[in-house]
Amino acid sequence: MAKKNKAFKYRLYPSDEQLLLMKKTVGCVRFIYNKMLNDRIETYEKFKEDKVQLLKQKHPTPAKYKKDYPFLKEVDSLSLANAQMNLEKAYKAFFKKNANFPKFKSKKHRQSYTTNVVNGNIEILDGHIKLPKLKWVKMKQHRDIAESHQIKSVTISMTGSGKVYASVLTEFEEVTKKIEPNNVVGLDFSMTDLYVTSDGERANYPRFYRQSLEKLAKEQRVLSRRKKSSNRWYKQKRKVAKLQEKTANQRRDFLHKKSYALANNYDAIAIEDLDMKGMSKALNFGKSVSDNGWGMFTTFLKYKFEDRGKLFIKIGSWFPSSKMCSKCGKVKEELCLSERTYSCSCGHESDRDANAATNIKSEGKRLFSEAKVS
Repeated sequence: MAKKNKAFKYRLYPSDEQLLLMKKTVGCVRFIYNKMLNDRIETYEKFKEDKVQLLKQKHPTPAKYKKDYPFLKEVDSLSLANAQMNLEKAYKAFFKKNANFPKFKSKKHRQSYTTNVVNGNIEILDGHIKLPKLKWVKMKQHRDIAESHQIKSVTISMTGSGKVYASVLTEFEEVTKKIEPNNVVGLDFSMTDLYVTSDGERANYPRFYRQSLEKLAKEQRVLSRRKKSSNRWYKQKRKVAKLQEKTANQRRDFLHKKSYALANNYDAIAIEDLDMKGMSKALNFGKSVSDNGWGMFTTFLKYKFEDRGKLFIKIGSWFPSSKMCSKCGKVKEELCLSERTYSCSCGHESDRDANAATNIKSEGKRLFSEAKVS
C-alpha cells in the first residue's frame, strides 16, 4: 500500500481584515525569502576565498529576523519557515546543476504562501476553512475530502483579478491494481488540433487564446493609456487579468476533459517526449504552442493513467514518428512540414499525423514488451 498525495482547490471569500492579513503574509514571505537570499550571497562573497570558514557559517532562521523586523511577528510563522525551505530546495537544485541560481522574488511573482498542519491548526467544516492567524475563512466547498485523506498543508494564492484560492494538499494510502494494457493508443502532437490518436480521432482544440487575442489586445491598449497606479489603471488591470484567467480556465477545463476521456477509454498511452520550448523558438510557433498547453496536458495524462493503474509511456524525442511509414517501416530522409499527407514507395498513403500516431503506438508497445521481459 503506497502513500499518495492529492490536492483539492477551493475558492475563498475572506473578509476585508482576513484579505489584508493574507496580503501581508504574502509580502512578508517574499521579504524573508529575498532577505535570506541576500544574506547568503553576502556570506559567500565574504568567505569565498576561505572554504573552511564558508562551510562553518550558519544561516539564520526566520525567527532571528523578527528582532530587527517586528512586522514579521504579525503573520503565520509556518509560512516564513516554508519560504526558508523553498530557498534551501532552490540552492540544492542549483548545486546539483538542475536549475539556475536562485533569483530574488518580485511583486510580479505568483502571490502565494504555504502553511502546514500543526496541532489541528487547519480544519475544514461546513463551508469554512480554519487557517493560522486567520481563524475561519468562508469558502466554496464544491467537493468533500474523504476521511481517509490527511491534510498536510494549505497554499493560499491570489490571482490578478482579485480571487483567492486555497489548495489543500492531502496524503492517503491506496492500493493501485495494475491493468494489463490490451487497449493501447498512440498520440501525436498537432499544432492545430492538440493531438491526433492512432485511431484517427482529433481533439479539435478550440484555440482559446487565439479567440480572445483581439479582445485582449484592445483591453491592453486601454491599460497602456491609463496613468500608472491610478484607480482607473488598477480597474483596467483587473479587467485584463480576468480575460487572461478566463482563457487559462477554458484551456485547463478542456485539457482535463480530454485527458479524463482518454484515461477511461484506454489501458495504456504512448506519447512523444517533445521539447515544446525549443519547438516554439525554432519553428516560430510560440503562440500556437503556448495556446495548446501540451505540457499541462501530458501532466494530466500521466497522473490520470497512473492513478488508474494504467501505463503511460514517453517515446524518445529522436524517434522518427513522422518520417517512418507505419506499414512497411521505411524512413523518409526528408519530409517538409507542409506535407500533410504521408506517401510511401510501398504504396501506403495516409494523413501525416495519423501515420505518426500509429508509429508512436507501435513503439510504445515495443518499449512496454522490453520492460516486461527485463
